[in-house]
This record gives sequence, C-alpha cells and structure tokens, in this order.
Amino acid sequence: MDPTLSELEGKLGITFQDKGLLKEALTHRSYLNENPSWPLSNNERLEFLGDAVLELAVTEELFKRFPKKEEGELTVYRAALVNTRRLREIAGELGIDKFILVSKGETRGLEGRGGETVLADAVEAIVGAIRLDRDYEAAKSFVQKFVLSYLDTVVATGGKDPKSLVQEIAQEKHGITPTYKVLEETGPAHSRNFKVGLYFGDEQKSEGEGSSKQEAELDAARRLLEKFGL
Repeated sequence: MDPTLSELEGKLGITFQDKGLLKEALTHRSYLNENPSWPLSNNERLEFLGDAVLELAVTEELFKRFPKKEEGELTVYRAALVNTRRLREIAGELGIDKFILVSKGETRGLEGRGGETVLADAVEAIVGAIRLDRDYEAAKSFVQKFVLSYLDTVVATGGKDPKSLVQEIAQEKHGITPTYKVLEETGPAHSRNFKVGLYFGDEQKSEGEGSSKQEAELDAARRLLEKFGL
C-alpha cells in the first residue's frame, strides 16, 4: 500500500483490511474524469453510508448523555457536530487534503468553499469505509474520537456558531452590532487568502484569516471568543 495512505491509517487509528475501501473513500468523482482507468468507484456511495452512520453514532451519544433535554435542543447539538464546517475541521486535523484524489482543477479549489464540501464529504466516506471494513462499533469509535470531542464546546455555546455568539455578546453587553472589514487580500485568484478585522463600533477586537471572507470572519469571531474565555 502507498506509504502516504499508511500515514493516514496511523492518524485514523485503523489499519484497513480492505485497502481499496480507504482509497475509494478518498476518490472524488472529478478524479475519475481525468483518470478513467482508475479501478475504483468515487466516494459518493461511501459518503451516503457514512452520513447515516455518523448521524446515528452522534444521536446515540446525545440521547445517552442528556436524558432530560428535549428533541429540539439535541437536534441543534447534532447539527453543530455534523455540519460541513465541523467535518472540514476534522478533515484538517487528519490532513485529508494530502490524501484525497481529485482533478487538477479541484486541487486548486480545495481551500475554497467548494473544497470545504469535498473534504467534509471525504470524512463521511471514511466513516462509511470503516463501517464496511470493520463494523459499526469501529465506526462509532472513530466518531467518538474525532467528532464527539467537540461536544463540550458545542454544549457550552448552545450549538451556535461563533459569529452568532459574538453578535449576542456585542448586543447584550455593548448595545451594538459587530461589523467585519477586509484588511488584506492576497494570493492568486484560485487560491485567495483574506484577513478580516472584527469591530465593535470603531474598535477592532480581533483578526481572522481564511480562504474566503466568510471563513475569515468565522476565524475572527472564534479568536474573539477565545479572548473572552469561551
């Protein structure tokens, strides 16, 4: 097996019995367009399975952990744990961008919003591949290690995204609505990097960076929440 995939197995904490399943989980449909002789399918079927396994594993944990919480609140927690942004963070932890097989055009866009979806989908596909290669318990262990590790943070924030929390704080404590301003924009057109300032009135409270304005704004909001100890 390719040693780089062995490196990924090490990060996952799983040695696949069927190495093809892991490769398939990393095969985006665009790769097949440029490599028609590739013997494996794209990862969409594994993503379909992994999505269901991921939701079930998270739902079971929430159901057991919070016996007195209502369905609505548990649904908010689950959404915060399995959304595209969260799965993209997990893909970053695992370094999936180094292993995923995509077309040359998709490779250039992996840092953008489209790439965020590609990488998040790959995480779901990996969950599906683990389920098929081993069993549900193995897939659940992966979810517990990489997804449910965010649960305490989600509960502390009520499942709200950083920008929403910053807005609540700004309005409740200062009576103002926070604003975001692009401070710097660098890089070629296909791989832009944005630096954004977060302001309360005229006072800059934090800065954030990302491959899109939205991502940079979220980063600035997260940094400010960290300053507040949240």
